[in-house]
Amino acid sequence: MKYIDFGKCGLKAPQIVIGLMGFGQLTKKQAEEYVNLCLENDANFFDNADIYGNGECEALLGQVLKTDHSLRDKIILQTKCGIVPGKMYDCSEEHILKSVDESLKRLSTDHLDVLLLHRPDALTDPEEVSEAFEKLFVSGKVKFFGVSNHKPMQIELLQKYIPYKLVANQLQLSITECNMIANGMEVNMSTPSACDRDGSVLDYCRLKDITIQAWSPYRYGFFEGIYLGSEKYPELNKKLDEIASIYNITPTGLVASWILKHPAKIQMISGTMNFNRLREIFKGADITITKEQWYEIYLSSKRMLP
Repeated sequence: MKYIDFGKCGLKAPQIVIGLMGFGQLTKKQAEEYVNLCLENDANFFDNADIYGNGECEALLGQVLKTDHSLRDKIILQTKCGIVPGKMYDCSEEHILKSVDESLKRLSTDHLDVLLLHRPDALTDPEEVSEAFEKLFVSGKVKFFGVSNHKPMQIELLQKYIPYKLVANQLQLSITECNMIANGMEVNMSTPSACDRDGSVLDYCRLKDITIQAWSPYRYGFFEGIYLGSEKYPELNKKLDEIASIYNITPTGLVASWILKHPAKIQMISGTMNFNRLREIFKGADITITKEQWYEIYLSSKRMLP
């Protein structure tokens, strides 16, 4: 497993993050086996959120941690808050503190390694966020803080008031949804990807030593579908099959290789609850493809070079 200095904060973390949005579909026994499989492959970074399964995903992980108390010290535990499903986003001090306490209870732990604000709240008062983070840090409930789906200036505004460095930004990134990469190449052009949709968030995070965590690495659109095997992307799938065969890995594993190839040292959030696919991801993460192969995959997804 490849490791990075997470957010340049001294925390050694694997580049494959175990996303638990679908964790609630497993039985307790399967959940225990799943966690053990991850740890056997040095994938000890688990990403959750208070809204995943309406709290059930956190609760199931909490049951696993309760069964084996030694597990908590072996994992990096990250969760997110700030979404009130179907109603609003809420990054108020009251909501953050309440959400963390509820997450800690479900997770059967007294602290989180990382807390992320799940979505930007249009009514965010950065001083309130700072107050919440201060209380969480001083009380020992949270060690590190970050954001998810935030633009550079939103992060700058928060960072002006928060005394702790924001170490991560969770963003959508896949081979087909990689405008943050394409935008940096199609400069001063009238092509669709030349439009700066995120404030150059990729370069910003690299400048600020903020680790990008790529969510939905296998999807196209906003949860529209999986591009692997899709008739919408015949050239991409042909190229993935071709290059994957060279390394004796699957296209699923090759996607991990492609994302981890980027020098920004991006973490990829796996998301799958399928044990075999997870093994494929771990195998692919250990492969380093060539620069030429990276571009071949990029161009096969209907991207262009100026």
